[in-house]
Amino acid sequence: MSNPTALTRRTLLAASGGAALALLAGPLAGQHVYKEVHELKPNEFTWHPERQPTGPVAVIVSLTDQRVHVYRNGVRIAVSTCSTGKSGHETPTGVFVVLQKDRNHRSSTYNNAPMPNMNRLTWDGIALHAGNLPGYPASHGCVRLPLKFSALLFEVTHLGTPVIIADEHHFPVDVVHPGMVLASYAEHEFEDVVSTLEGRKHPADWALDDAYPVTTMLASSHDRKIVIIENDVEVASGALEWDGDPLGAHVYVLEGAHEGAKGMHWQALTYGTSQSAEMQDLKRVRTDKAFAQQIRQYIHPGMIYIMTDLPLHPDSRSQRDFVIMS
Repeated sequence: MSNPTALTRRTLLAASGGAALALLAGPLAGQHVYKEVHELKPNEFTWHPERQPTGPVAVIVSLTDQRVHVYRNGVRIAVSTCSTGKSGHETPTGVFVVLQKDRNHRSSTYNNAPMPNMNRLTWDGIALHAGNLPGYPASHGCVRLPLKFSALLFEVTHLGTPVIIADEHHFPVDVVHPGMVLASYAEHEFEDVVSTLEGRKHPADWALDDAYPVTTMLASSHDRKIVIIENDVEVASGALEWDGDPLGAHVYVLEGAHEGAKGMHWQALTYGTSQSAEMQDLKRVRTDKAFAQQIRQYIHPGMIYIMTDLPLHPDSRSQRDFVIMS
């Protein structure tokens, strides 16, 4: 992993292209500092990938704090200041995935403006990218980042990386489900279950059309339905069974099998208004045996599982876009 202090002017230009030139003057490139999160000033960030060198990455953007938190395998490895959408151009809240990555992107909407190290979140213009951070929301909806930080973040995200944009920030919680996904199994069956994960690529190796595509499972209490989406296509659906209480607003990232507990290991994030014990109990959501068996053919480390009490709106997806839970 690159050392942020070793990112020279030449390195940054190579990472972000000539479009970054205008951003390199003065403090706009960003500064790696050793501070508490609440003490960070505009264009400052922390970066400590050594705290967790491997595993799926998740990004949480806090609109209230104007901070971006980066987690890998549930461990926070970085925090940066940011600038989100100004009044009239508010950054949408909800669950997104990285749809496209482009080091040298330029805006097709705003006068060919440079957007170095762009991680696209929607096809209508919302993205993470380098830009000016005045210390308050000032963008047209995107999440602006310090240039140095955006270059580092670009190296650890992949197509399908979940990005949660919310008013509040909640720390991820490790959750181990005693069964597979939405089903249970006997302990002696564990090896058979784990074998379904073998040979599937680590998220860092994914391309959008790989054999193991970006896979998301959505469970909606409103629709009483579970759907599985691969890239932009709904490939399977089944009935949702649960305890009847609100599901809440939670995102889970599958990290893999947990040998000790004979179950699946998830990283749980909340994007609603409060974090509660309910997010740690995956047993409250179930489906029928036939659909649970069908799910097994789609799961892989890095798979995203979302619970919501909102309806699922297929018309909110365009091309390879993702359902936005706002």
